[in-house]
Amino acid sequence: MAVMKTPGVYVVEKNAFPNSVVEAPTAVPAFIGYTEKAANGSKSLLNVPWRITSMAEYRSYFGNAPIPKFTINDDGTIVRTDNFTFYYNMMLFYANGGGACYIVSVGDYTANGIEKDKLEAGITPLVKEQELTLIVIPEAVNLANANDCFALQTAMLNHCGAVMKNRFSIVDVYGGAKDRKDPNGDIVNNFREGIGSNYLDYGAAYYPWLNTSVVQENELSFVNLDKAELKAQLDKELAHKPEAAPYLEKLTEDTLSEVDRNTVHKVLLQISPFYNEAMKEMRTQLNVLPVSAAMAGVYTMVDNSRGVWKAPANVSIACVISPSVNMSHEEQEDLNVPISGKAVNAIRFFTGEGIKVWGARTLDGNSLDWRYINVRRTMLMLEESVRNAAKAYVFDPNDANTWINVKSMIANFLNGIWKRGGLAGAIPDDAYSVHIGLGETMTPEDILEGIMRITVLVAITRPAEFIEITFQQQMQKS
Repeated sequence: MAVMKTPGVYVVEKNAFPNSVVEAPTAVPAFIGYTEKAANGSKSLLNVPWRITSMAEYRSYFGNAPIPKFTINDDGTIVRTDNFTFYYNMMLFYANGGGACYIVSVGDYTANGIEKDKLEAGITPLVKEQELTLIVIPEAVNLANANDCFALQTAMLNHCGAVMKNRFSIVDVYGGAKDRKDPNGDIVNNFREGIGSNYLDYGAAYYPWLNTSVVQENELSFVNLDKAELKAQLDKELAHKPEAAPYLEKLTEDTLSEVDRNTVHKVLLQISPFYNEAMKEMRTQLNVLPVSAAMAGVYTMVDNSRGVWKAPANVSIACVISPSVNMSHEEQEDLNVPISGKAVNAIRFFTGEGIKVWGARTLDGNSLDWRYINVRRTMLMLEESVRNAAKAYVFDPNDANTWINVKSMIANFLNGIWKRGGLAGAIPDDAYSVHIGLGETMTPEDILEGIMRITVLVAITRPAEFIEITFQQQMQKS
């Protein structure tokens, strides 16, 4: 208040309303992987979290897809020799509703394969980024050793649950393109044993992988195959077709114009069954992708359209032809409700409906508190929102006036969430309550030590995972 020394009228303004709580973002994933480049002009973006909002921005800073390389075995089988799939996973993310995200490039396509240490080092810079809410490393399943993949996924859970405590991991099952009855062992059980038992409520896993349509036919040609091996195969197959000789000779030329390359490709498609099968096999292999990036897009889409409190399930996945493994209702039972509690959410095909996400559980399926993905992520959003808003009262007097303002601020925020369907309860008192004050949440010693304690109780909505409809006959009445 101004000092009144001169006669006159003095106007005094008082704040009538408490501070407001700004809702924290819920679907801003960080993707870690290998890219063609990592540069903003002349500035390197290697191991630097960089925010983008579209594939156009991704290409601007991180380049395009790799040129996949394949070899041909003596028996004619096609084997991929590189394993850089990050670009294709980003395509899947944006095809499924993805938006703003962060990219951490840990290397380029000249690297000698995917390295666990480099991917794990990409987690460290994320500590300084406060906007992030999801962590995804889709290339983790490309590691040569399954135990390296499990160690990396464990590091992701540790980052989310122990270090930051405000993030959620989406992980894939190593070898998830295979059936659980594979001769080399049950891949889901191997995953459960390898993922550990710490901070399981901060992550969710999905199985099986997806047969996608990300890579198109016109993106592949003989350029992707070992030319010498291809020519040897075609020489045997087309020995009775002398008209093919000029085109086969061009295969080994180091420099071909785009026109010549397209011509040779089209001719070989017409005259060589082996070449046709090779193109289909390459495309099939490239389009088999893990689920995590697509699910990050689904999380974003559901959060934006319904809210973080809606379970990211019973929704379709775009840009997908089929799950790599079809499963029945009975086969999913152990995935969803295992004895260990480490639930793995299924991707299933339903006739007439398409491919859907058919599970909404965290890896901590035995916990009544954190069994469901939407419950854990909603609580993370509430905690982060209130924490950020409460910073305004740091160093304020720890007295009744401050307590009333804080209580009113949090209650107004929770009331808004309740009205939007984020909290369960017919009336606000059933949905939430905020407690603060001397004798209620604090002791005189707390006041002397400068501690303000706030207790917030919320009833978060849970999904109707099991719907039981009972039918019973009754006596005829007329």
